[in-house]
Amino acid sequence: MYLEKRIYVKNWSHNPKKDEVKISVKKGAKKHPNIDTSKVSYIIEEAGYWRKANAIHAWFVEHCGKGNDDCNPYWVSSEDLKDLLDRCNQIIEGCKLVKGKVANGQRMVKGKWVNQMEDGKVMTNSELAHELLPTQEGFFFGGTDYNEWYMNDIIETKKIVEEALKSIEVGAEIYYQASW
Repeated sequence: MYLEKRIYVKNWSHNPKKDEVKISVKKGAKKHPNIDTSKVSYIIEEAGYWRKANAIHAWFVEHCGKGNDDCNPYWVSSEDLKDLLDRCNQIIEGCKLVKGKVANGQRMVKGKWVNQMEDGKVMTNSELAHELLPTQEGFFFGGTDYNEWYMNDIIETKKIVEEALKSIEVGAEIYYQASW
């Protein structure tokens, strides 16, 4: 799961010299043989990365992908990012972690899959988290419990979104894409 920052860098002959962008791409110490920098239009930079953060993926699909979970990139507006940031902040403030038992994988017992439980941290007020950024089941989506791993995804998402919003303020475009 990736958030990308796209920065338009195309130089046009009618643009003032002060707005000209200089691009250099090297392979080793030499100019890259397969890239003509005069034809580069965008620089694409990774702005965020998640693994199995199914609640975050579900939010992007619903809010930016119009419900289509098709592995295509979705443009993300600053309004969308502000909404996601607000949800993350509400969860961080309203849900605390306390000691408890968390599921960490499953094993087969008498023909049935049973969660393997271990000491960890679970969330108080998980109803708020479920309301704001619900987990989602699916192929290779990770756990759906509201625990320390869920909270870590929320905290990391907050950092990623804050940086993405700063990038938009200075002209970047933001896109989300996941690939399974």
